[in-house]
Amino acid sequence: MKDKKQGIAHIYASFNNTIIHITDVTGAETIARYSSGMITDKGRLQGRAFPAMKAAQQAAKEAEEKGIEEINIRVRAPGGTSHKVPGQGAQPAIRSLTRSNLNVGKIEDVTPVPHDSTRRKGGKRGRQSQGF
Repeated sequence: MKDKKQGIAHIYASFNNTIIHITDVTGAETIARYSSGMITDKGRLQGRAFPAMKAAQQAAKEAEEKGIEEINIRVRAPGGTSHKVPGQGAQPAIRSLTRSNLNVGKIEDVTPVPHDSTRRKGGKRGRQSQGF
């Protein structure tokens, strides 16, 4: 039985951008890295679904060319004191990776969740308007 060459697809989906980074199993060697900002020239569209899908397609194509046959997917949101929910580009990126010729193993969420974090940005009274 032949061992399949495996990789890990790290998807970082914030509200402003989506980054797809495919590495080997150890995470030490980068195989493909694309972001939505590399696909579109419009800054307001970087966090949207279509550029994320195109970036994932290009990353999958490059990984196939380099011999990767099977991937595990790790999805991450900004986390910490920021948003714990992935942005709009996460779901289309996962979908386009599963539709490529790569076999998908596990899909897991690796968003960092604080267990009693540092103080949030904004000071004692929170973010305030200028009051003009």
